Amino acid sequence: MSSISIIGLGNMAGALADRALAGGNAVEIIGRDPAKAKELAAALSGATVGTAGAVPAGDIVVLALPYAGAAAVVSEYGDALQGKVIIDVTNPVAPDLQGFVTPEGSSGAQEIAKAAPAGAHVVKAFNTLFSHVLAAGPAEGRPLDVFIAGDDAEAKTRVSAFIESLGLRPMDTGKLPMARALENVGLLELGLMTHSLKHTDFSLGVTLLS
Repeated sequence: MSSISIIGLGNMAGALADRALAGGNAVEIIGRDPAKAKELAAALSGATVGTAGAVPAGDIVVLALPYAGAAAVVSEYGDALQGKVIIDVTNPVAPDLQGFVTPEGSSGAQEIAKAAPAGAHVVKAFNTLFSHVLAAGPAEGRPLDVFIAGDDAEAKTRVSAFIESLGLRPMDTGKLPMARALENVGLLELGLMTHSLKHTDFSLGVTLLS
């Protein structure tokens, strides 16, 4: 099993931590507010609490943060993230839900990778799952699909093993620039939520026809 540090204290952090613990992984919760970090860890039997800015205990570090602050947090940690696999779950969507706040031709994951130390490996994952859907897990007897993208093959293998420990199905989409496509899927889901389905009780995945 994996050793996971989750930076963030919101719904996505809680959903990932809960499923990770159920899958037998070691989980560390890290947040700027120590009291809230302790509160979340206490609600998740078995989780520990880390110190913001210190070297995360986990080999895999999950950025369960809004995109607006994710790259800055990675910069603040600096060499403390050396050798870590960094999972970016963010969606850098503009407030009007019509596009992105990232530079043209780039993605949130690529911008975060620029802020990370050279020895860290960023993998895009989980951005196409709403937190409550992730918390609920497999639907109608089939695992949820988690699309991933990253440049380092070993890092993607480790993230895939972590995803499988959650009872989910990893789907490798290619190198890190594919994160742009995954973030567009996140935007698509927000469009479906707003204009068609009017709720977030759904997920997008792959159906194998043969």
